[in-house]
Amino acid sequence: MSGLGRTSKSLAARLANDETVFAAWSGIPDALTLEALAATGFDSVLLDMQHGGHSEESVLRCLAPVIARGKPGIVRIPVGRFDMASRALDYGAQAVVAPMINSADDARQFAAAMKYPPLGERSWGVSIAAARDGQTDNAKRLREANGEALAFAMIETRRAFDVLDAILDTPGIDAVFIGPSDFSIGWTNGKAVDPRLEDMAEAVEEVVKKARAAGKYVGLYLVDMADAGRMRELGVQFFGFAPEAQLMSIGAASLLAKAKASIG
Repeated sequence: MSGLGRTSKSLAARLANDETVFAAWSGIPDALTLEALAATGFDSVLLDMQHGGHSEESVLRCLAPVIARGKPGIVRIPVGRFDMASRALDYGAQAVVAPMINSADDARQFAAAMKYPPLGERSWGVSIAAARDGQTDNAKRLREANGEALAFAMIETRRAFDVLDAILDTPGIDAVFIGPSDFSIGWTNGKAVDPRLEDMAEAVEEVVKKARAAGKYVGLYLVDMADAGRMRELGVQFFGFAPEAQLMSIGAASLLAKAKASIG
């Protein structure tokens, strides 16, 4: 959060400054693994509770080494677990990604869990976060919290696309996050999973353009790294990619190739 002793720059501040943010994707619920992941060149780390192995307990423990590195910790909650959004923020997360936001009511419930009154219904309980980020001025924390805790609503179905304007108009929704694989499943009515499906490219662009026009940030799960430049030009600022297993696989392949090549 802005002004906090151990965090050099908040996620909200970076996005407001139109910076590009790359987030490593974590599915392994182990604090030592997160410590190593946070030490890499990624700008932030996202803990995935929806499809990764993270639980409420692992989020509590695994956010600590990310915050200690001065990097924004982000949590993707399971579908409909808006209560966990508040918990993640209490543990020190700077942003929460909520999957399957398919209606204005979904967006309202999510925003309510993310924001303090009068904007939302989040309750006060910051002892864990304060111990981790060093911010002991509760008045300052409360004053800044609604602007610093970012609510990312995932747009990944036809239903969400059809009511996109209503989701974007929901007070307390700061950003959208595009899940291209699920979006492709919905777009083809369950016939294909193809995150680079040409038929939905125009719809994805429309989501980005509408969100940016509404003053919202846009995140995207990046499947092909070569797409980053094009999507950044379109208006995407936040990219999540590369779960631990992928990083290990690519790193191992690269190192082994060099070693074997030296042997001939």
